[in-house]
Amino acid sequence: MREEIEFEQLAELEDEFDGLAPSRLKSRVYSRLILEIEKDGPLAGLSESKAAGWGICVHEQLIEILPKQQDLQSFQYCKVCHARVAGENWENAPIYWANCPYCAFQNR
Repeated sequence: MREEIEFEQLAELEDEFDGLAPSRLKSRVYSRLILEIEKDGPLAGLSESKAAGWGICVHEQLIEILPKQQDLQSFQYCKVCHARVAGENWENAPIYWANCPYCAFQNR
């Protein structure tokens, strides 16, 4: 019964919601999803991602030109990128790279 009341209160708040989740929240959710996906095994390599039509960020482009070592190609570079840190901690963070998910999450 208590859960019903809580859900009703949430539904009432929805009417006041402007439709945009905070960019910090989107960044944190994305980071967590990637960590969960990695538990099932390595991510697709950069070449595979590009072949599937996904863009890669400027930092991944630098890695792509290195010798094709699979562990380097499938590493999730967002983990060590300052765009992730900025995106998770600042609303409308000053990050502007093409094909960066953390840049795409900013509510501009």
